[in-house]
This record gives sequence, C-alpha cells and structure tokens, in this order.
Amino acid sequence: MKAYLALGSNLGDRAANIREAVELLNAEPGIRVAEMSCLYETEPVAMADAQAAWFLNAALSVGTDLEPHELLSVCLAIERGLGRERLGASAPQGYQSRVLDIDILFYGNLIIREERLSIPHPRLHERAFMLVPMLELAPDLLHPVHQKTLQELHLALGTPEEVFLFDVLGTKTDAASVSP
Repeated sequence: MKAYLALGSNLGDRAANIREAVELLNAEPGIRVAEMSCLYETEPVAMADAQAAWFLNAALSVGTDLEPHELLSVCLAIERGLGRERLGASAPQGYQSRVLDIDILFYGNLIIREERLSIPHPRLHERAFMLVPMLELAPDLLHPVHQKTLQELHLALGTPEEVFLFDVLGTKTDAASVSP
C-alpha cells in the first residue's frame, strides 16, 4: 500500500532528526521509503510556548505491507527512540516542541476516524507546513474526505503559516509559490 507521512522537528539538530527518522523507517521490515520532499522551515502553529523554535518539515511517500495501526506503532516507536516525549492529558494548552513528530497523512484512499488514529490527517487541509511538502510528491492526490486535490487545498488556504524552503546552508527561500 502507498502511504504518505509528514515528519517534523523543532528541537536539537532538526535536519539530523529527520534524516535519522527516514533511515529508521526505511530499515523497518514492511516499509520502503520511495520518495522524500525537500526540507521546509515552518512557523510553529498552535504551540503552548509562544517562543517555540521553528520546525523543519518534510513529507515521505512510502510503500508498506503494514496495516495502518501497525504503521502508527512503528512511527510512535521511532519518535520515542529519538527522544520524543508525549505529555498527554497533563500537557499545557497547545502543542509541545518536539525532537520528532511523524504523522500518517494518507494510507491509500482509506478513511479512519478513531481516537488513536485519524487518516487522512484531520488538519492537513488547514496546514501549509503539511501541504507544501506534499505538493512535491503528489499535487494531484485527491483528498478522500474533502474531494479536492492537494493543490486545490493549498490554494484554498486563507492566511497560512510561513513556510520556507530550507537548505543545508541554513538560508531560507520563500516557498509560498511552490508549485510541482
């Protein structure tokens, strides 16, 4: 099955965190990383800490023999292995900074809405930091809930957070006009 994942990091060596996660995903039996987007530096959204560092984000296309819940378990184990701490219900209002975040954006055309797992990602259509990297991989992918392509969802964003193409030299390039 083809699945798409989003990776993000705003603590430590963000690029190294994402590279290591990609290597760990690719080494996992039943997962083959097919394609990775560029890295994007993105403005933090809905963070508990108003001074949170900016994220690096990327999207992956993977082939997998794992069922959705198994894929989620692998993603969570990799997050934990790289130092992710989830605070759960005791967390302050808003999202926490993290060494690594791996979200399942799509798993084929499957729609799952459960407490532990929601596919497609329930806020993907609202977030430039997920949509912009996905435009590199699958701009014409039809969102099975919203029945619009990712390109159409991106164009429909009101005032999205800032997203910049990131390179290893640390320079930013405005990615607002990124098109596949």
